Amino acid sequence: MQVILRQAAIGDEHRVAEIYLASRKRYLPYAPLAYTDEAVRAWIGTQLIPSGAVTLAVSKDIVLGFLAVSKDERYAWIDHLYLDPSAVGKGVGTILLEQAKLTLGAPIRLYTFQENVDARRFYTRHGFQEIELSDGALNEEKVPDVLLEWT
Repeated sequence: MQVILRQAAIGDEHRVAEIYLASRKRYLPYAPLAYTDEAVRAWIGTQLIPSGAVTLAVSKDIVLGFLAVSKDERYAWIDHLYLDPSAVGKGVGTILLEQAKLTLGAPIRLYTFQENVDARRFYTRHGFQEIELSDGALNEEKVPDVLLEWT
């Protein structure tokens, strides 16, 4: 599968929201969304996409996944990496993750849920190390999470 990366633009918000919601509902049923689907769509359209920090993975003009990143004074962060469920296991996540490493450099941090064994395995396979477990008190879903870092 040939995958092209491009920056998300206005007009992509509907597909990005579709991917986000489908992926969350299918793979993270133990971490219900803290917001309604409509609120998530509004946030993606008014905040996430306009941030300019969203990269899309596209094949044959179909958006298969997205990566959202940020930086603070100490670390680069992967805020979101979500795939359309039909694209899971096809190398799309690896392409997006390698793009993050290339553009952000080390160190990169991210959180995932402790129960998300597949994500934990994916990130550790790509060189991330688990550095802290928490009870989830600080995330919106209140679900135990894990902080990972790539250096």
